[in-house]
Amino acid sequence: MCPTRNDQRSSCPGASGPGRELKSEPVTDAKSIDRLIENSFPSFGGAFLRRIWELLDAAIGSGVPMTLSVSGPVTLSGQVNTWLGPLLDTGWFAYVSTTDAACYHDGHRALNSAAEHPFHEVEIFGDDGQLRDERTIRVTDIGFDEDVLLEQDQFLRAVLRQDEFSHKMTGTEMRYRLGRRFAAQEQANGIAPGLLARCWKHAIPIFVGAPADGSVFLNSLDLWTRERIGGDSYAFDLDLHAEVFESCAYHRWGLFESDTRALGTLILGGGVPKNFNLQPEPALSQVLGLDDVSGYLYDIQITTAPVTDGSLSSCPPSEAVTWGKVDKDSYKKTCESFTCDYTIVMPFLVKALLDKRERFEQLSEKLGLETLLERHPEASGYLRPREGYRLFARRDELVEKLFTELRERGAPDADRNHYPLATPEPDPILDGH
Repeated sequence: MCPTRNDQRSSCPGASGPGRELKSEPVTDAKSIDRLIENSFPSFGGAFLRRIWELLDAAIGSGVPMTLSVSGPVTLSGQVNTWLGPLLDTGWFAYVSTTDAACYHDGHRALNSAAEHPFHEVEIFGDDGQLRDERTIRVTDIGFDEDVLLEQDQFLRAVLRQDEFSHKMTGTEMRYRLGRRFAAQEQANGIAPGLLARCWKHAIPIFVGAPADGSVFLNSLDLWTRERIGGDSYAFDLDLHAEVFESCAYHRWGLFESDTRALGTLILGGGVPKNFNLQPEPALSQVLGLDDVSGYLYDIQITTAPVTDGSLSSCPPSEAVTWGKVDKDSYKKTCESFTCDYTIVMPFLVKALLDKRERFEQLSEKLGLETLLERHPEASGYLRPREGYRLFARRDELVEKLFTELRERGAPDADRNHYPLATPEPDPILDGH
């Protein structure tokens, strides 16, 4: 229950800036996008956007390593060129969680015949039968030739048969190696770097929680199948245990070794990428049994799913608090969920962040870094080195540190692996009778 107020300003916990005067500055007074959002979005949905901006600004300014969860066709749609790529080039993000489909479609624009098959706009409510007759694939309002998929498949099968892929590895290693291959194609064909190439350049690990749900893996399936019906040998395989453990090692690094001893996350959309992004904390604390493991300090999410649908896509940070995935002592001040299509607002938010960084860079040259940080301490977080955290380059070291901690902790209580199991009925399939 909220306390009785002493004046006309609410002080209920959870209110955005309790007691703060409502700002309604004319848009003509705004000199930058961030000032526009801060002063000319006074209420309703606009106020939610303002809250998201303020938390992003605070998270970046505080210097916490950020993780990014993004679902949807963010590469096929060209968003990797407009805002996602520039955001990852800042050095603010430690790792990414996305879909196999986003990785697969990331390669289309670098194919040798890409110029012959440009992406184009199509009607959302047009004649899909006609598009099928024309061999045009539609994703909402984006159209492209089916031959793009066929050439992408051919490219992937050629890559996955290379010696560097011919062993068991984590998905992060596979996507790191694939990023180098995509980067070579992009450079050869004069194409701007995509998602995987940028993450390879910055050694940003890319996690895919559902690797079998996409066409990179389907092409691996093709090679695996053909080996078993008399084709060429095929040795690539995914090590899912090692990949999940690797995500735990990075979370441990953020909590205990990073400069801030905390992590923040930006979640765009929902689904498996969101779940995978949130699961290292319960994996470390509830499953592996480590102490003093906390969740994200900042949890900033934009999703179209309504909170009443009961899905993980819609669950707000407060619900994640009950699982331990978000810090329970700070979430009322550092977390927000905005019901919106992220493709609408992310170009503005990223532009505001990048413009603010540029202003700090200019001020640093004018005033000197020491004076700048005295006046604007948040500039330190904004001006982090662009090369980023390069966690994939440190993965062996960080994974071994987590193993070492678990070894030193000793064997877990034997009782945790025992349960009074009921005896199942005989089964002729499972029992081999």
